[in-house]
Amino acid sequence: MIYHDKNGHDSGRKLNYFMVPVVLVAADLLVVYGTMIGSVFLAEKVLGEPLCLPATWSVLLPVLYMSNLLFADLYRTRRVLTDYARKIFRASAAAVLTIIVFDFLMHLGYMPLSRVFLLFFWFFSFWGLYVERCLLKCFFDRLGVWRRQVIVVGAGRTAERFVKAFGSNFDIIGFIEDDASKPLLQAYPRLGGFADVEQVLRRHPVYDVVLAIPGLSKGEIVNLFYRVQPFVKQVSLIPDLFGIPVGNLKVLRSFDDQLLVLQTRNNLNRLSNRLLKRLFDLIVGSMIAVVIMPILFAVYVMIKLDSDGPAFYNAERIGKDGKLFRCYKFRSMYVDADRILLDFLDQHPAAKEEWRAFQKLRGEDPRVTKVGRFIRKYSMDELPQIFNVLQGNMSLVGPRPYLPREKETIGEYLPVIAMTMPGMTGLWQVSGRSNVTFSGRLKLDSWYVRNWNLWQDIVILFKTVKVVLGRDAY
Repeated sequence: MIYHDKNGHDSGRKLNYFMVPVVLVAADLLVVYGTMIGSVFLAEKVLGEPLCLPATWSVLLPVLYMSNLLFADLYRTRRVLTDYARKIFRASAAAVLTIIVFDFLMHLGYMPLSRVFLLFFWFFSFWGLYVERCLLKCFFDRLGVWRRQVIVVGAGRTAERFVKAFGSNFDIIGFIEDDASKPLLQAYPRLGGFADVEQVLRRHPVYDVVLAIPGLSKGEIVNLFYRVQPFVKQVSLIPDLFGIPVGNLKVLRSFDDQLLVLQTRNNLNRLSNRLLKRLFDLIVGSMIAVVIMPILFAVYVMIKLDSDGPAFYNAERIGKDGKLFRCYKFRSMYVDADRILLDFLDQHPAAKEEWRAFQKLRGEDPRVTKVGRFIRKYSMDELPQIFNVLQGNMSLVGPRPYLPREKETIGEYLPVIAMTMPGMTGLWQVSGRSNVTFSGRLKLDSWYVRNWNLWQDIVILFKTVKVVLGRDAY
């Protein structure tokens, strides 16, 4: 039951609903064809000989690739760009594997497809598709056709979290809420109360409604669901699962749909995932170590010229399973930093309170040298930790490497955080850095461990580069 408004907006929404996927499919197909041709050219340059791609593959290869993109649900569901990247990465990898299997089974050429060609094709098709999605999203946003219109039922804290996490993907028409004093209603229109659901949806026809009302009783939520469903194509329900790790959630249901089971996995408790994370650290860490070697040498010289003392400050940190290890860092403070800190805190009560909350001085820190301020600003002081990664007592991405004296303050979070190795960077670093309180860091680190997956590590690494280049100081 879809109701049309007087201005014909519903027909425009229907046009967008069908046209956007068509444009996306066409753009993806162009990218796949373009990267296929480009990969043949690059493979010929690397191999130093002509690469003959059988004519059948010029049709079959894009078909197999596009099939994997379709199965990955990349054309209807609106996602944040990082989620698009994850889906495209998996779909492109699955597509290349499918092509290899078809090549092996069908022998469409005199020789198997060049592995160099396939490597180039996978790499450039992934990045080509991701960049294409970013550009199309910007283009569609300007036209107002990318974001799907949605009405949210409920305007409490759950709705606020929904707007913060997914607001950029939707055009929020307004909220249905009984309590008109909710803070969210200062920024968005209140369309009516819970009793007015049917009338609101007749006045504002949309394809999606989000039920963000976990505080209501089960009966009230079911009643609202059945009242909303006849008016829309899709109803989204946000359950009260806050605090439960949902990053690895799997849904099971009974045959008659009367029973729903939510299953979460502890990914870091599986040997295969721990080996995968370690392999990723070794491969990517080795490449990073080679690239940053000149920077390490330059910083070493700068520190030695700037102040007395060693260039490195190697202190004990809490590692995996709570074991202590020696963490490598460039020295960014004066040698007598502890005495300087105590004197400073005694003379500045406000700084003492800040230290108690953050275990850091976010403003001027008298312990830090001139070179230390520079290398801290760009996180260069932590670059030697790449050798901890290669040794196996740290990871590229992980929880913050906490000090032994912080063990009591960490408290109940320690068993979870100590399930994996601390990281050179982590969720805490890309989520506010110095502006996150100590307890906030613990929550972020705990969430990271409970919801670990390799794609998350890749995203955090890219975000770290953005944060560091953005000159966000600790």
